[in-house]
Amino acid sequence: MKKIIVSMMAVLSLTAGSVCAMSKPVTIADQGSFMVGGKVVTAAGKYDTSDPHSFAGETLHGDHAYVFYQIPIKEKKYSLIFLHGYGQSGKTWETTPDGRDGFQNIFLSRGYKVYVVDQPRRGRAGQSTEPYNFAARPDDQLWYNTFRIGEFPNYYDGVKVPRDEASLEQFFRQMTPSFPTDQKIIADAMIAVFEKSGEGILITHSAGGGPGWETAMRSDKVKAVVSFEPGTFPFPIGELPSVEETTSPFPAVGQEVALEDFMRLTKIPIVVYFGDNIPSGNKPVENWGQDNWRVRLNLARKWARVVNEYGGDAEIVYLPDLGVTGNTHFLMADLNNVEVANVMEQWLKSKGLSKRN
Repeated sequence: MKKIIVSMMAVLSLTAGSVCAMSKPVTIADQGSFMVGGKVVTAAGKYDTSDPHSFAGETLHGDHAYVFYQIPIKEKKYSLIFLHGYGQSGKTWETTPDGRDGFQNIFLSRGYKVYVVDQPRRGRAGQSTEPYNFAARPDDQLWYNTFRIGEFPNYYDGVKVPRDEASLEQFFRQMTPSFPTDQKIIADAMIAVFEKSGEGILITHSAGGGPGWETAMRSDKVKAVVSFEPGTFPFPIGELPSVEETTSPFPAVGQEVALEDFMRLTKIPIVVYFGDNIPSGNKPVENWGQDNWRVRLNLARKWARVVNEYGGDAEIVYLPDLGVTGNTHFLMADLNNVEVANVMEQWLKSKGLSKRN
């Protein structure tokens, strides 16, 4: 592809004023988008061009990923590949609900190649090879509580989110239907992303963690994993912890994988970040929105111990231990997301993953 040089500054208007969606101009060498992975299914019969009412012999392309990428000049060696979580799309990593830089812009401005993914059957990769029904279920408040913003309509003390109505409106509107998708379908597509983008660092959020671990176990192009509050973790067969009791409707359930596959996670550095307002200990608490993450943080620590016992390099970081406080489940969009990005980049530097080509 012919290289282009573009100096860009995006400006996003919100409410009565204007906020820059990029904190400074960034010169990029290339940008674009592509679909990758997926499969093709063909209906039985023979296609007849004279009969538009018959779908016999016709094909359906689906279960692929959509990727938007930007490559800055003087780029760093490894790409950052961003995978979103449940009820989300690549928007998770883009401009924040109140119009500030998201991780896409923050790391692009620091010289990283950024690839933002919509997983199969989601967002701009919505075509599925299987039928599904969409239930228009009112559940904004369920996710508000689960994402540890507060107990709707209240906010937790010190939580670092914008509190104006326009920002909350933007946050709710970035939710997208989560159609049933097998983890393997997502991992297959993510492996295809890495085949096209080349060696890189996989950045996952929430439910993206499960297919993220599988991607890392199956692709030698994944050189490290950074995971923000993943929902599950893989354990070798026979070492899966029991499911911990919780008041949350979403118990923290691990996954069993073959030891041979698990061992591949011990060959790369891994860091997992958790935000604030997560209770400690092994007893359920009444606030189910918080208890949902207590059991996940506990499971994460059990998982990291197993990884490291097998010779791996896995670290669980509870950000308040570093003095970084007030974070919700959406650490990459909170008001202190630059501080969170700084913590992540310092880890990348400590592992030799931020060098330029």
